[in-house]
Amino acid sequence: MALSPEEFYDHALAAADGERRLPLARMTSWDISPFEQDGLRVSPLRPPVLPETARHGEDPADCRNCRDRDEGIWFNDRWRLARVPGVGVPLVLMLYPRDHHDMADLPDELAAELGLLTTRIVRHMQALPHVSRAHVYRIGDGAAHLHVWFFARPEGQAQLYGSWLVVWDDLLPEYPADVADADAATVAGALIGSHGGRRDPA
Repeated sequence: MALSPEEFYDHALAAADGERRLPLARMTSWDISPFEQDGLRVSPLRPPVLPETARHGEDPADCRNCRDRDEGIWFNDRWRLARVPGVGVPLVLMLYPRDHHDMADLPDELAAELGLLTTRIVRHMQALPHVSRAHVYRIGDGAAHLHVWFFARPEGQAQLYGSWLVVWDDLLPEYPADVADADAATVAGALIGSHGGRRDPA
């Protein structure tokens, strides 16, 4: 059985200093880290708060992603794909089920299609000129409606490797929207060819 919230907190505090600050992560010494270790410090570890704050959309009637079920660059009857604006990397896409599901309650048919869609979206993003890799993330702490992130890593930017990519994305200046729109349209067209679907929600 997993540690209780209090046990987990006590376990973590055993490694912290008198201000409840844990040592810097090993990742900060990697040459791909966006931060230099000198002067960097960890925020104090806060005690657990229970019950946890409800995520957005726990009630489907209040779910923004359900209201936006007809917004995006690609659709079929079960899924929609949208471009996330205002990012620093070449392209960030988000895949959502059109109906209200989270990962744990996704019906088997949609779960199987999620696997195919994920593979095909990655394949089409990586086929774009000057994109070396497409990273895939599912987190789920902020919203109860399943949303899967796809981040394009720019070619030649070895410092943006791996799990630091999302942090670099937040630090970089906004990528040109017209270029990202054109690349998103290319991915949507390729997805229609490989998986079916359409560019409009109807």
